[in-house]
Amino acid sequence: MAARPRIKDVAEYAGVSPKTVSNVINNFEHVSERTRAAVQEAIDALGYRVNIAGRQLRQGRTGMITLAVPELDVAYFAELAKHVMDEAAARGRTVLLHSTEAVRERELAALQGFDAQFSDGVILSPLALNPRDLATRDRRLPVVLLGERPAGGSTDHVGIDNVRAAREATEHLLSRGRRRIAVVGGAVRGRQGTDRLRTDGYREALGAAGVPFDADLVIPVGAYHWRDGARAAASLVERGLGPDALLCLNDHLALGALRALHEHGRSVPGDLDVVGFDDIEASRFSVPSLTTVAPDKREIARAAVSLLLERIDAPDGTALRDHMAGHRIIVRESTGG
Repeated sequence: MAARPRIKDVAEYAGVSPKTVSNVINNFEHVSERTRAAVQEAIDALGYRVNIAGRQLRQGRTGMITLAVPELDVAYFAELAKHVMDEAAARGRTVLLHSTEAVRERELAALQGFDAQFSDGVILSPLALNPRDLATRDRRLPVVLLGERPAGGSTDHVGIDNVRAAREATEHLLSRGRRRIAVVGGAVRGRQGTDRLRTDGYREALGAAGVPFDADLVIPVGAYHWRDGARAAASLVERGLGPDALLCLNDHLALGALRALHEHGRSVPGDLDVVGFDDIEASRFSVPSLTTVAPDKREIARAAVSLLLERIDAPDGTALRDHMAGHRIIVRESTGG
C-alpha cells in the first residue's frame, strides 16, 4: 500500500514551501490565485487529505462533541441522534452519545461536559434543568440546547415553534368537524415545557374556533411511551368523556392510543381522529397510518451542529443564537388522509 501523501509531498509537487501549502489548506487570504491553483492541483493529483485529528490536537481540541438526550429508546431522539452524527461526520467530528434519562444530575453533568477533556462542546436536550442551572453554568464549555427556548436566553438554542405546531394540528382536527378534542400528554399548569406550550397552542385553536375549553380533556401522562398513550386513551373511553379526537404530544403516545382504541372497539378515523407529534418512522407503518406533526429533524441537527462548531471556534465571537426549525403536518389515515 502506498504511503499517505504528506504536506511535504504536495509542496514538492506544486513547487512551493510546506508553509504555503498550509496557508492554502487553511484558506489564508494572502496567497495568490496562481499559487492557490497550483497547490489545489497538487492536492487533487496526489489525493492528499487533511489530517483533521492532528490539526485539532494542535488547536487543543479533541474533535469530539457530546449529544445528550433524555431517552434513546424514544424513537424521536434516536432518529435525531442519527442526523446529528451525520452532520458532525460531514464536518470531521465524532459524536459522544449520552442518555440522561431526564435526571437533573445527569443533565447537569452533561451541561458541564462530563469529562470535558474528551469533548469540545455539548448539544443537550434538557427536561429537568431549571433556569438557574442554565444561568450559572460554566460558560467556557460551548453548549447548544435543543427543545424549549431557555429562560433568560443564556445559551444557544435550536427548537421548533411548539405553540404554532399544536395550533395547526388542532386546526386540522377542527376542520374535520371534531369538537371534543383531548390532549394526551398535555398540561394546563406548570413551567413552559413542551407539554405546556403545545397545550397552549391547542387552546388557541379552540378559542379561535369558538369551541369551549374542557380541562377534563387535558390528560397528563407519567411518561411519553406507548403504554402511557394506551392507558390515557383507555381512561378517556372508560370514563365516558366522549372525545372525538386525540391530539397526542408525541407519536409513541399516539401509537399506544391507537392500540387501546382498537381494543375498546373504537374505529380510527371513524369514531375518533388521532394526531401525533414527531413523525417517527413507525408512524408510517401503523394501521391506520398516523397523521403527525413533523419537525424538520435534519434542519434541527444541522443547525445545532453548526451553532456548536461556530461557538467552539469563536467562544465570544457572536451574540447568542436562537434558531427555530421548520415543521409541517403530515396527513395520513388516522385523520382520513
